Amino acid sequence: MNAEPSASYARGRTDVPLIEQTIGDFFDGMAARQPDALALVSRHEGRRLSYSELQAEATRLASALLRAGLKPGERVGIWSHNNVPWVLMQIATAKAGLILVNINPAYRTAELEYALNKVDCKALVTMPRFKTSEYLAMLRELGAARLPGLKAVWWIDRAGDADEAALDIPLARFSSLLATGDAQDGRVAQVQRLLHATDPINIQFTSGTTGFPKGATLTHRNILNNGFFIGECMKLTSADRLCIPVPLYHCFGMVLGNLACLTHGSAIVYPNDGFDPLLTMEAVQAEKCTGLHGVPTMFIAELDHPRFAEFDFSTLRTGIMAGASCPIEVMRRIVERMNLSQMTIAYGMTETSPVSCQSSTETPLEKRVSTVGTVQPHLEVKIINPENGATAPRGERGELCTRGYSVMHGYWGDEARTRETIDAEGWMHTGDLATMDAEGYVNIVGRIKDMVIRGGENVYPREVEEFLYRHPKVQDVQVVGVPDSRFGEELCAWIIVKPGQELTEDDVRAFCKGQIAHYKVPRYMRFVDAFPMTVTGKIQKFRIRELMKEELGIAEEKTA
Repeated sequence: MNAEPSASYARGRTDVPLIEQTIGDFFDGMAARQPDALALVSRHEGRRLSYSELQAEATRLASALLRAGLKPGERVGIWSHNNVPWVLMQIATAKAGLILVNINPAYRTAELEYALNKVDCKALVTMPRFKTSEYLAMLRELGAARLPGLKAVWWIDRAGDADEAALDIPLARFSSLLATGDAQDGRVAQVQRLLHATDPINIQFTSGTTGFPKGATLTHRNILNNGFFIGECMKLTSADRLCIPVPLYHCFGMVLGNLACLTHGSAIVYPNDGFDPLLTMEAVQAEKCTGLHGVPTMFIAELDHPRFAEFDFSTLRTGIMAGASCPIEVMRRIVERMNLSQMTIAYGMTETSPVSCQSSTETPLEKRVSTVGTVQPHLEVKIINPENGATAPRGERGELCTRGYSVMHGYWGDEARTRETIDAEGWMHTGDLATMDAEGYVNIVGRIKDMVIRGGENVYPREVEEFLYRHPKVQDVQVVGVPDSRFGEELCAWIIVKPGQELTEDDVRAFCKGQIAHYKVPRYMRFVDAFPMTVTGKIQKFRIRELMKEELGIAEEKTA
């Protein structure tokens, strides 16, 4: 890695070339090299597929989608938790030149209507229901009048399922769709030959705390290369089995999980459709998994599970913790107690396919628990002064920007927002505050919008969280700023106490006294059982802030 000694800029290595194939062509090559190797285990569905079997099923589905009248470049949605049909759709749409639209399983009618219409989805594959979510009922409520572009819905069925009530949009079983395809269909190969690595292939909706979701549009080249270099960081081979309890609709499952495996001939293991700590640990042991992915809250749920000690984690060595800030103490615990000595940390965002920085299996533990690693191959990162755009000196906080093959094609149908995010020189502005040390290691210190200004002092919630994690009775903690008439903002900490322990505000204040500056000690504390979260396990800090404002009866000050 080349890095200017004094500026916060780094460039990734380029000795391994970028993949310039499409996902379909690369996957077919892998299946030809190791047809009998295990490709996929879906434990909750009781299914196991080799690379040649996965290839045949995916090609059959690509054939079926084309025979259904879908044309390359058209959008097809997937609204489901983790299962075999999801990964089949991922590969099949890439082979058929269709753009797969990932729909968040937590979406309700208004969000679904917006997403499907925004990108003009022609077809949708969906679970009929999951727990309390009735997906077909929501589609029935919207109907053809509110989803004018949607021409077909296929529901994911299992053997013995009864028929579902009709929609006013053509509705059929996914198994029936699959049965119309042919794994030897010459049209699939013909379409594949005409595709380019730079063609858009995937749309993922991403949004901040306000406004409508934006459709980040990604190409074969974006996500195939990112998946490959993520797998390289983990040293994946055909001997590896990666347990993926994170959702596929998000880049974490789809790219850091599925594509990292499929580019290295590794096996994908789904422990369940949704996250369950017990089923995840059972899958690791039963399938002798060598890798495990998760967001910090997932690892915390596993480590603190009452049956944790019953499981054998001796086969584990690597995996990725990402999706949210990684508490240092949690990282130490998983390395020591789950045998994850080669655990890596990844940082990124959907708009960058997603990973820009990652630690490697050789990264010293101290760096691994305190940074997000170094820049990925074929990418550039820099940290700029948000006020003037100048590259910041090493060690100074600023906004992290990234450039290279991973930067998205753009936001679907939204050139103005694309230009706001990607500047004229191709730099993606992440909105994250970061520092870079002398060796090029990047540390994320918060969101620009998360920074709290208390009485003129800049306070970074991440710094306060890391300190409070050291308290032996604290399981998890989130710190936000709330408006204050005297200081502008005050800190508020939401704390989850470890099971069987008791903790008071006075205990926490005593722990802080003399250890951190007085203005960093949260004025407000609440002891809670859980945080408001997205389905991927990301903490919704804006909701914590809103709930505290309601509870305290305070309003935002209007600024000119």
